Amino acid sequence: MAPLPTPLRSPHRCPLALLLALALLLAAAPLQAAAEKDLPEAYRQWLIEVAPILTKEERAAFLALEKDYQRDAFIDRFWQVRDPYPDTARNELRESWETRVAEAKQQFGSLDEERARFYLLNGAPAAILADQCGVLLWPTEIWIYPPTERVPEVLVLVFYQRFGQGKFRLWWPIEGVAALMQAPFPGASNQALIGEIASRCLRNDNFGAAIASVLNRGQIDYSILVGRAEKPIEGPSREWVSTFNSYSTDLPEAAAELDAVLTIDFPGRRQARTVVQATVAVPAAVAGVAELAGARSYNFVLNGEVLRGRRLFDSFRYKFDLPASEVTSERIPLVFERFLRPGEYTLIVKVEDLNGQQYFRAEHPIEVPVAEAELPPPADEESARLLAEANAALSTLENTLEIVAPRGDMQSGFVRFDTLTTGDAIREVLFALDGQPVLRKNRPPYSVELDLGQVPRTRTLAATGFDAAGAEIASDEILVNASSHRFGIRLVEPRRGKRYRESLRAEAQVEVPEGASLERVEFYLNETLVATLYQEPFTQPIVLPPDEAIAYVRAVAYQVDGNSTEDLVFVNAPENLEELDVQFVELFATVLDRQNRPVGDLGRDAFSVVEDGVPQSITRFEKVENLPIHVAVLLDVSASMEPNIDQARSAALQLFRDAIQPKDRAGLIPFNDRPTLAVKLTNRIDELAGGLAGLKAERGTSLYDAVVFSLFYFNGVKGQRAIVLLSDGKDENSRFSFDQTLDFARRAGVAIYTIGLGIGRTELETRNVLKKLAEETGGRSFFLKEVEELSAIYGEIQRELRSRYLIAYQSTNTSKDLRFRTVDLQVAGSGLEAKTMRGYYP
Repeated sequence: MAPLPTPLRSPHRCPLALLLALALLLAAAPLQAAAEKDLPEAYRQWLIEVAPILTKEERAAFLALEKDYQRDAFIDRFWQVRDPYPDTARNELRESWETRVAEAKQQFGSLDEERARFYLLNGAPAAILADQCGVLLWPTEIWIYPPTERVPEVLVLVFYQRFGQGKFRLWWPIEGVAALMQAPFPGASNQALIGEIASRCLRNDNFGAAIASVLNRGQIDYSILVGRAEKPIEGPSREWVSTFNSYSTDLPEAAAELDAVLTIDFPGRRQARTVVQATVAVPAAVAGVAELAGARSYNFVLNGEVLRGRRLFDSFRYKFDLPASEVTSERIPLVFERFLRPGEYTLIVKVEDLNGQQYFRAEHPIEVPVAEAELPPPADEESARLLAEANAALSTLENTLEIVAPRGDMQSGFVRFDTLTTGDAIREVLFALDGQPVLRKNRPPYSVELDLGQVPRTRTLAATGFDAAGAEIASDEILVNASSHRFGIRLVEPRRGKRYRESLRAEAQVEVPEGASLERVEFYLNETLVATLYQEPFTQPIVLPPDEAIAYVRAVAYQVDGNSTEDLVFVNAPENLEELDVQFVELFATVLDRQNRPVGDLGRDAFSVVEDGVPQSITRFEKVENLPIHVAVLLDVSASMEPNIDQARSAALQLFRDAIQPKDRAGLIPFNDRPTLAVKLTNRIDELAGGLAGLKAERGTSLYDAVVFSLFYFNGVKGQRAIVLLSDGKDENSRFSFDQTLDFARRAGVAIYTIGLGIGRTELETRNVLKKLAEETGGRSFFLKEVEELSAIYGEIQRELRSRYLIAYQSTNTSKDLRFRTVDLQVAGSGLEAKTMRGYYP
């Protein structure tokens, strides 16, 4: 229950916007009530069960649905977006909630009383005191909850049943103790009545004390406390509802009809599934055309649903953007594919002509043939002719090759890689490491043992399968030592070096970073966007230009936050075509004056870049004071840090509080004889504080291992990255040497700021290690006598990170040489020094 409402202002002072909003709310309420009344009983009951966690937007969206399969899909998605551990098979929140619902119904008879609401949101209390103290009180229950994350104080709830009938209700201090009593003494004070309860409730000694604890908090303080317990469990972003609605196949009211035809074919199989290829043919003469800056295009959005029985089996969404100049036939074919197992389904398709404001909708029963049966002839001969070559590639999907990634992170030394194959046509497998062939095997098991070196570098391992005639029929590729932050896409089809005449099949595999969401995948033919896919499978037939002209297929994947990654394959290219790997080098640089103060007002002309002695042209220049920062604090917690650990912890927390803005991310990696990822990259200060709270100084110092581990964790993170390293001693027992660590740091491109605490001037080796790590990566080194100086140093590092320049250039060195390339960044101006990485490995 919320605090008591304050009186409304007088009507003549109420803003017009508020009156309009109130009128709309009052008008919508009866409509929603009517919609709920018309629901089948099972869905009305579901609304009651989830009412404490259902948002207004979710409720309105659910009531707007017209079909039971849509409601079932909504319920499934409602729980999916709330799953605390989506990578597991179980949905722990749904299981817990449904268990509480069953228990609440059994204990309270229904869910429409206050005890049930508190039970659902907070679980069972630690203790329940129930008594009437003879006939002194109305039936009363006192619930006691210990402190929790939701309510960080002891919570006492007093429920009573007035007149001994009806529902229990929550008692509030403002009601007074007399409200709990059957026959209170006239004029008696609250304290006197508490005393009477304490003396009469002999079975529960704490009954009076519990009521007194609520009374003593006062109405306002107690309302705040109860409000925390009544607050709905934090839900997901509102965006999921709009995304769900965007996949709808329902037509808007009075929608103009688009004259189109849906045909369905089964051109091939993919292992145990049959490829269902559907084409919506839209007459070009009736389709709307967009004209913008001289460019004309047709633009369509296609939504689809696959029903199996009365359940939604699959839903999908495509977007087609077609230049008008490339539409040469009378019909515009919108082609999409789904992979289904044999059986009976219903396919529902809606196409929206974005330019003509017209809609096409079709509902079509389909019977997917079994794998062994002969596939039926094509329903649309023209589309089948155009896509024959693309569909021929389906035959290769029966034979697959997959590299099995080895267990564990940071792979180095000799490592065995196995493969999984399907089909019986693979006769030979070629393995290549970083583009160089290393082994060819002509009999199973198709495995390889590789020396990855002593440092866990990121390497690319590819496996290609060939049939008896030497034709490539399957392939796979993995990044060894890729971090959980990697975002990548790979075109499986078309294949490099193969020739295509009329059509091809584009197929992409996408790898999404941990905790991120994929928004869409776009397929391009040359620079023309062919189709946008919003869900798997990421496959798209593409019609090629005539005369087998050289072209390229490009696939681009986008995350919800706008980050993108792409892959490109040339088709019908001459055999002597050479693809150059051009390096685009980004330098995050800090410029300091003679007093080591950041200088942030320089222009592009002040900088010059030389790579391996060759001047380079700067193609991008930007001040990055507002770009997101990813920073990890690498904190020494070896035994020698014990006297300083408390102040080091406080200074690190202050750095997080001062430096981390909503768009930034910070992580915590404490280390002693081994590093530990205490807190993953986050912008939540409470999580970072929690990681700092549990630190204990003990054991030895593995400095180099900690640096390699931290840099490895940053692998795949884009943009401005930095490590702040605090240590008070030299490395004692690391697995990696300093030279290996420095080489790894050069490859990582992460600025390292090193802070030596209490390291004397005579400890030259330790000082040189910290200096070298900072100098080679574009950071700075600091040496402190006392830990009290740490906060000021953290502040100086923060100012540097907010005053950097992004300077990028396209390297003129196009050779395939993998040796280290030195970079020299110079800045004009007396007394100015530019600090950035000293070079990179291509």
